[in-house]
Amino acid sequence: MVKIITDTTAVLGADIARAHDIPIIPQIIHLGDESLQEGIDIDIPTFMQRLTSSKMIPKTSAPPPELFIEVFQRLAPAGESILCIHPSAEVSGTVRSATIAKGEFPGSDIRIIDTRTIGSPLGTMVELAAAWAAKGESADAIVAKLNGYIKRCRLFFVVATLEYLQRGGRIGGAAALVGTVLQIKPILEMRDGKVEPLERARTHQRALARMKELVIEQAAPGDDALISVMHAGAPDEGQALAEALQVELKLSKTPPVMSVPPAIVTHGGPGILGVGFFAR
Repeated sequence: MVKIITDTTAVLGADIARAHDIPIIPQIIHLGDESLQEGIDIDIPTFMQRLTSSKMIPKTSAPPPELFIEVFQRLAPAGESILCIHPSAEVSGTVRSATIAKGEFPGSDIRIIDTRTIGSPLGTMVELAAAWAAKGESADAIVAKLNGYIKRCRLFFVVATLEYLQRGGRIGGAAALVGTVLQIKPILEMRDGKVEPLERARTHQRALARMKELVIEQAAPGDDALISVMHAGAPDEGQALAEALQVELKLSKTPPVMSVPPAIVTHGGPGILGVGFFAR
């Protein structure tokens, strides 16, 4: 059976990872002199508490190749294909680290997939790939399906401030908005693997309302949209948005609401609210 690997930016539930035996490579969080593995040395509540209670500026780095090598050494001897499904190389060095590690296993079928997104829609694709693998589909078939989903993938989000994106260098085309941030609340998106401005609103509530409208306009019909909602310290807003989308799009159940991990909060800041989905 094809083996699936991902990392902590996929916001993949522990139950799903256990059910499909998916190794999750941790992103690295730097707090002062500490280098912490996300999800192992520090969890989301602890990180949020430390972020909001101190003036310390966290930093992140991609998982080093050694973390991938450890997993490849365990999985490669079985002779099965390995699919590593990760965030956009434009915003993370994870793909590069995985590619370096792959070079240590020249006889193995290891494929590194850049999904051009991050967060919950990445996790959705990981879960889909694992389900296809469990049904016995080939690596070629799974990669072909993933490429179709990558083309349809959308991620819209609102941030409380552009400061974190600017400071972390992940701001992409949204850099043009810096300086006007006091007058507007931008709606951002992942486009071509980068953070880009989508629209502007005058208030936070108008930005959220417009983001919801855009999702409704573009999402595939019903449950085919595979909608997921993400937040950083805004669980009530996230739940309200998910429930509204369920009603508007006539979904069979409320979309999952997930807390984004430290590696994403470091660059987006507290107050992120986003929606991942797949377009028509």
